[in-house]
Amino acid sequence: AFLNGNLEEEVYMDQLESFSVKGKEHMVCKLKKLIYELKQASRQWYLKFNNTITSFGFQENTIDRCIYMKVSGSKFIFLIL
Repeated sequence: AFLNGNLEEEVYMDQLESFSVKGKEHMVCKLKKLIYELKQASRQWYLKFNNTITSFGFQENTIDRCIYMKVSGSKFIFLIL
């Protein structure tokens, strides 16, 4: 799921040994997408999820941000992460 978030800042990482070219081991890679274990991954996933679910009419709980609610007529729909 974390891979679906958008990377909003420039992030660079060292090359993996299996991808480095002899004589260019000092070069780094600029990431275009999120990868697992990246500090920003969970936050970016949350922002994308929140924008998507609120576009469907759910409201985020002000006390616990892992709870969303939508009122549909006389019915209450709760979404709990």
